[in-house]
Amino acid sequence: MELTQRLLEQFVVLAEEQHFGRAADRLTMRQPPLSQAIQRLERVLGVSLFERGPRGVRITPAGRAFAEDARRLLEAQAAAVDRARRVASGREGEVRLGFISSLGYHYVPDLLRRAHTELTGLRLQLRQHPSVELIAMLHAGALDLALVRLPISGSDELTVHQVGVERLIAVLPEHHRLAAQDSLALPDLADHDFAVLRPGALPGLAQQVALACAQAGFTPRPLGQADDLPGLLSYVAAGLCVALAPEQVRSLGLSGVVHRPLRGSSPHLRTAIAAVHRSDSGDAAVQRVVGLFGSPALTPEA
Repeated sequence: MELTQRLLEQFVVLAEEQHFGRAADRLTMRQPPLSQAIQRLERVLGVSLFERGPRGVRITPAGRAFAEDARRLLEAQAAAVDRARRVASGREGEVRLGFISSLGYHYVPDLLRRAHTELTGLRLQLRQHPSVELIAMLHAGALDLALVRLPISGSDELTVHQVGVERLIAVLPEHHRLAAQDSLALPDLADHDFAVLRPGALPGLAQQVALACAQAGFTPRPLGQADDLPGLLSYVAAGLCVALAPEQVRSLGLSGVVHRPLRGSSPHLRTAIAAVHRSDSGDAAVQRVVGLFGSPALTPEA
């Protein structure tokens, strides 16, 4: 005979009541089947769990010890079932989230904050890589979800959710002669030195800047090169040049620089932010994380 959940529940209730009639009422069953079940349990265990007398039953020391363990077994079983259901529904588990570095200043912190509040059973494991590597990791199953800028290559078998739109802005030294203006047109910067990205660094952003400037009629004149946005803006903070960057670099709070929006309707001044995952992913946790991007806090206005 197996120690089924029902049998353990019957024993625990009888151990609490120490009365077959009351225990049978709690279990919504008749007394004879309950008595027979306890007798079978005692035969299997080879010990007496109860002392029976004319006034009812009294639990034995062995029965008392078994009752403690039986309660723990029932609690562990209930916890295991609940956890399996939580994981299946996406309310618990782990999501491996990749992102490009420039989205780590606004989108990723806001996502972590929202997930901590609304998806308390989920853990987000973060990986930072260039877009090309993130897409390859998704295909290989090394990532569950990635935050990237569109467009992306290699999107076959991937599902793409646009979660925001971000504009390029001008970043100027705080004492620059154009810093007093509320906004700028990109041609206003044509004769200035620029901090630019080193070849191969943040290729999507580098291409966007090059195309926007080309449409405005000039090629940026590089004064210095950097591998990432903090390095790029360090040139600006030093008062040496200007730069173009995604608007969320405001979150860096770097001293010595000012941020000015760029006027114009060029499509190269805007970039779409996307959450990407494998199309065959049935992970409910991934869908719940993607659902967080419906919040205005995670979808900055253009």
